[in-house]
Amino acid sequence: MANSVERIMKKTGLDEDSAKELLEDAEAWILGYTNRKRLPAALEPIQREIAIIAFNRDGTEGESARSEAGESYTFNDIPEHTYAVLNRFRLVRVGGRTYENEN
Repeated sequence: MANSVERIMKKTGLDEDSAKELLEDAEAWILGYTNRKRLPAALEPIQREIAIIAFNRDGTEGESARSEAGESYTFNDIPEHTYAVLNRFRLVRVGGRTYENEN
């Protein structure tokens, strides 16, 4: 996670604590979406992507579009290609439980 924190700090200009918070929130979202208990290493780039999206959306939560000074902005939540990657790691529920390989 240290490398991810440094990358987020570099891309956003945030301090270390704020970058960690963004990454933790992104991890929690990913774990909830995929029904997992721990983040697979293969999803670390997606975690950073979602953290950057959250940073860029700060202050515009709930908006789908905005128009200011003659310019229009349209907001997308998470890109489809991100969902495509996440869907490959999503665990299904069987009998109300998910089973994750412990290895």
